[in-house]
Amino acid sequence: MSSSIPKQPTRRDLLKRGAIAAGSLATLGLGPSAAEAAKASSQKWDHETDVVCVGSGAAACAAAVTTVGQGAKVILVEKMPLPGGTTGKSGGVTWIPNNPFLRARGIHDEKGDCLRYLARYAFPREYTPHSPTLGLDPHDYRLLETFYDKGSQMIEHLGKLDAVHFREFKMWFVDKYAPDYADHLPENKVSRGRALEPAAGAGSSVGGGSLASQMEKWLAARKMPILLEHRVTRVVKDGERVVGIEAVHGDKLVRIKARRGVVFGTGGFAHNTELVGLHQPGLYGACAMPGSTGDFISIAGAAGARMGSLNTAWRTQVVLEEALQNRAIGMGAFVLPGDSMILVNKYGRRIVNEKINYNDRTQVHFIFDPVKKEYPNQFQFMIFDGRSLDAFGGAFPIPADRRASPHLIEGASLAELSANIAARLDKLQDKTGGFKLEADFASQLADTVGRFNGYAQTGKDLEFERGVHDYDKDWQALFSPVRKGSSQPANPMPNVTMHPFTEQGPYYAFILAPGALDTNGGPMINEHAQVLDTNGKPIPGLYGAGNCIASPARGAYYGAGGTIGMALTFGYIAGLHATGVAA
Repeated sequence: MSSSIPKQPTRRDLLKRGAIAAGSLATLGLGPSAAEAAKASSQKWDHETDVVCVGSGAAACAAAVTTVGQGAKVILVEKMPLPGGTTGKSGGVTWIPNNPFLRARGIHDEKGDCLRYLARYAFPREYTPHSPTLGLDPHDYRLLETFYDKGSQMIEHLGKLDAVHFREFKMWFVDKYAPDYADHLPENKVSRGRALEPAAGAGSSVGGGSLASQMEKWLAARKMPILLEHRVTRVVKDGERVVGIEAVHGDKLVRIKARRGVVFGTGGFAHNTELVGLHQPGLYGACAMPGSTGDFISIAGAAGARMGSLNTAWRTQVVLEEALQNRAIGMGAFVLPGDSMILVNKYGRRIVNEKINYNDRTQVHFIFDPVKKEYPNQFQFMIFDGRSLDAFGGAFPIPADRRASPHLIEGASLAELSANIAARLDKLQDKTGGFKLEADFASQLADTVGRFNGYAQTGKDLEFERGVHDYDKDWQALFSPVRKGSSQPANPMPNVTMHPFTEQGPYYAFILAPGALDTNGGPMINEHAQVLDTNGKPIPGLYGAGNCIASPARGAYYGAGGTIGMALTFGYIAGLHATGVAA
């Protein structure tokens, strides 16, 4: 997760920059050798280069910058009218183990310990601590080992190239290094300090406030073309080797030759409803840019690629009614604000620690009841009172002004709130599979609130351990500061993540649904970021990184910036390998 959403450059600015970069195609001096010309005599290429990078987010840009840093030429191809991808919406927080900043502070993020954390979180069923591969398939183990080995090198390499400089990410309200998302696991020996951010500052005007835009500017300054509104439709092969791509630009087919390789960093498929319906347990909306439609899955499949898991994602809860209006949501319900706030299911019962990280919390939606043959948590209800509305208004999804939130449900009492939730669900039944509350929801909700109030008084959540671990408390402080002008005092309870509900209403609710930042499944890669064929062998000249490939982390979100850390690292590896450097 990013620390903030940076200000975006205007379309005019970026198109102007893209046009300037594209204009440099004529001056690249990339004429093929005589042997290459003879080999490609039957092909007609519109452009030629060493490496084509498809996409313009963290993965593709890291590959492009690394390629150019090795003295090679690159063309960046993006199907959207604006570069940056989903990375461009973020503040660029980047999770990297054993990073140079940890080492500078004398903190040793030992490889064996870190790999146990990575494996335990990503592969809990397979994890065997005394196995040479920690119980993992050797292929999966090598990917995690490579991430550990190369992530820190990538950070240093981008800095040496003067493309991006990083600093340690600190939680500004509490002035602490961010705790990992599973900081409490015994395998996690270095639970803080792995999250970094661009040194220019997430969200600042320096460097565009965007990790992707800094790398794009670096490429543009070196006259590397950035072709916008070019949708890649297939890779071109010469025998078994990928030698280029075909893209559609308007009504024109554009063919680009890649002498050394093609790297895909095109994002996931969160906005491809057909693929979501086939492979995801539930995904109503995503923070991903609208271009995240899984193009690489069909392109790689046609090239003979082997598919990995397609049911994984970087998950977050979303406000259902907002997502039903537009799948491309502006903000997920990442860290739920409020202390007098709970999540309940259709039975009016709590089902999770409301302060646990958004990726893991969202997976509670998918629990199946084998007796009743239902998903009782398919939709969840964020219940809170006037204290939380007043104290934390403006911390998404709690509105600063309740009148400005059409999705907020209100009731003078818990019983009235329950009736109004039921009425809202009735209006949405055509889009929710007829999901309804159970008949005793109101009475169960009253009992649930009563139990929670007792936990808040004692400071101990006997059901879900809310507020026990550092993650809960630190991210609560960061995302739930009492707003300026609130009439509410600071929480005096022994556990600052919990406060009793007020005895009198009004009370409020949002309907939450499972969503995502983006999916993270697709073709399988090896430790060199090469895409594998159906026999598990590398497809020469074809690489993948980021959300368009089967993530080495599977469904585990290690810490803030876990998505971008993986994307940058394997993009860097792809750029090195494509240019002949042993990554």
